[in-house]
Amino acid sequence: MLGLTRVDAGGGWLIFKLPPAEIAVHPTDGLGKHEFYFMCDDIEKTLMELTAKGVTISEPISNQRWGRLASIKLPSGADLPIYQPLHPTAYDLEG
Repeated sequence: MLGLTRVDAGGGWLIFKLPPAEIAVHPTDGLGKHEFYFMCDDIEKTLMELTAKGVTISEPISNQRWGRLASIKLPSGADLPIYQPLHPTAYDLEG
């Protein structure tokens, strides 16, 4: 449904080819943690396309200081955040 190319590594372990990515490193006063988010250029359009494919939107769009955030439900039941950045991205540096 997400349109990601994949291989089956055996035993139900799927490995997906992802689009280009960015990594953000933020300072913290507490314990470190990691999070995984998909980025998109137009969150309304992306969610509409995913919904048309049967994907459940688990958290509606909310406006954050850094972007417009929503979540989709994975088959495992976990939520996967997806956002439209409102901050400069590393892709802004490409010519």
